[in-house]
Amino acid sequence: MAEKYYQTIGRRKTATAQVRLFNGGSGKVTVNDKDINEYFGTAQLRKTALAPLREVGKHEEVDVTVRAVGGGPVGQADAIRLGIARALVMLDESLRTTIKAHGFLTRDARKKERKKFGLHGARRAPQWRKR
Repeated sequence: MAEKYYQTIGRRKTATAQVRLFNGGSGKVTVNDKDINEYFGTAQLRKTALAPLREVGKHEEVDVTVRAVGGGPVGQADAIRLGIARALVMLDESLRTTIKAHGFLTRDARKKERKKFGLHGARRAPQWRKR
């Protein structure tokens, strides 16, 4: 398969998605060698992952293959969204303003805070007792 593709990486929490966007496709999206409808159980996750393609109207013109590892379904969907957005900008720089206006190029840096010693969680202290 000697087709030209644009490869990018998207991350969210502990999830990482390696995205390959093939120009001149039929709209086929594959995640970890499965169709996206099979991989993501809910329509909301599919909608989140494919939002940049729909926003610029390229969901019928490109093929996307994704290798997603780590995290859960929501983190992976957000990582895929960032990867697809970055690949679309590599494909056509004029799409950048539209994609950026919808916030698809912004990496969500929020992660789970680590648990500290002497506490029950990251910040939850033991219950205070007077007697």
